[in-house]
Amino acid sequence: MFLRERQDKIVSLVNAEGRVTVTALAERFDVTEDCIRKDLKALSDQGLVRRVYGGAMSVDTKQERNIRKRVTEHADEKRQIAEKALALIEDGEVIFLDTSTTNLALAQLMAESRRKITVVSNMIDILQVLGTNDGIRTVGTGGTVNRDQNAFLDAYVLSFLEPIHFDRAFIGVLGVDMETGSALTFELEDGLVKALAIENSEQSYLMADSHKFGARGSYAYARLEDFDAAITVNPSPEVRRLLRRANVTLV
Repeated sequence: MFLRERQDKIVSLVNAEGRVTVTALAERFDVTEDCIRKDLKALSDQGLVRRVYGGAMSVDTKQERNIRKRVTEHADEKRQIAEKALALIEDGEVIFLDTSTTNLALAQLMAESRRKITVVSNMIDILQVLGTNDGIRTVGTGGTVNRDQNAFLDAYVLSFLEPIHFDRAFIGVLGVDMETGSALTFELEDGLVKALAIENSEQSYLMADSHKFGARGSYAYARLEDFDAAITVNPSPEVRRLLRRANVTLV
């Protein structure tokens, strides 16, 4: 197979599947991984793919970023994670919920509960859900709306959060790199908000369904050891080992 033909097929695969790995492409085309890396660099330089750790993804990641399209994905796991998180929260606490569909599930449980708490969030859907419960003091960060995330994401959010100390922060993730232990997202601004919330919290929790471990993103906002605990369901032995090495409590 000629070089141009292989690269055209790689672009087609990336666009069809959303993301591919170097290893899988090398096996598919029966070439070395170094050869595939050179192909991906060439395609990235042409703006045809987006290089990420271990592979490449489609230049158009809007569907993957759009939070409304992720709400129904793995809904049962998200509900179970939300139930575990709610059990940790005590009356009188100040809680931060970032932009995350798992945190939206947690907000829905909060709204049905009798908790007397303060919740700060930059996710508009969460603010709307919690506004139905008179026992919860709901605080929105304000700022510029990111339509893909349906959330406030800009420098104003960071300045708003800077002086606030949280008892607990529940932080979502788009992917966890199983090699480096990095927590990943696609939006730089989203990552900056998450990182600040972790720093300003007495206890920080990674909210991750099982499909997030090994999934990719383009911005690493934290390492696993930055969290006090990870809330997930049915973790694989590999995930358990990863969390144990990072000294992160599994909830």
